[in-house]
Amino acid sequence: MTDMIQDTQRDKVLRIAFLVAMIVFFALPIVYMAATSFKTPDDVLQGRLLPDEVTLANYPNAFSHVPVMRMIVNSVAASLLSATITLVIAVPATYATIKLKAFARTVPNITLASYAAPPIIALVPLFYLLQSARLMDSVLGLALVHGLMNLPVAFWLLRSFVADIPEDIDEAAWIDGAGYFRTMIVVILPLIFPGILATGLICIILSYNEFLFASALTFSESSRTITVGMSLFQGERLVNFGQMAAASLAGMAPIYLIALMFQRHLVGGLTHGSIK
Repeated sequence: MTDMIQDTQRDKVLRIAFLVAMIVFFALPIVYMAATSFKTPDDVLQGRLLPDEVTLANYPNAFSHVPVMRMIVNSVAASLLSATITLVIAVPATYATIKLKAFARTVPNITLASYAAPPIIALVPLFYLLQSARLMDSVLGLALVHGLMNLPVAFWLLRSFVADIPEDIDEAAWIDGAGYFRTMIVVILPLIFPGILATGLICIILSYNEFLFASALTFSESSRTITVGMSLFQGERLVNFGQMAAASLAGMAPIYLIALMFQRHLVGGLTHGSIK
């Protein structure tokens, strides 16, 4: 009995130690960035975690030198719009491929192959396409590119959710007179809603953090995103690390808030969707 209690206590200590180590591992970069945002340029060069002299000047300077808030708004707008575009295309395509067996072998291979290729390959064609469509240097054009770019990810994430729905449910809806489109909207979408929510969240994060296309397809303050804005703090001979850290914390806030807001709904939604 004593040995069992000792083993239980040992396991508990190990779990707590592992949990603490994981928290430190993931939180330390954010803590260091937050500390850097309060450092003077001399403190930044020292490389210590905590500043010797705390300064608040980095925050007003960062927001006055670079339109950080405008870029954050552009990033949020582009990510939300791109996720919507991705889901509007990916959900019917996944349903048609999995349930209706439309191009069941071709579509998965094409989507996987397109995502495996380096994104920079599509940069020049997309540049000319957006220029021809008069969507160059716009949030809408960037959202369209991100929405199409994230289609392979959305397809492969939604594929398992759609495949888990028994075919008897579709067949029962078809027997009752519901067409393919109505079956997908009324019957399938509520069942795979947790998967749609999770896929949308991942697409939002991917779009919000994307840099390559954002840097090449936007070049004005009206459309530039926060990832591109971070590079504006780098001068010819000096990098304003304190101001960059302050702007980075502000840029991280929206995506972290979205993740925290949807975390509970994702876990609860998965359980609710399985019960349905």
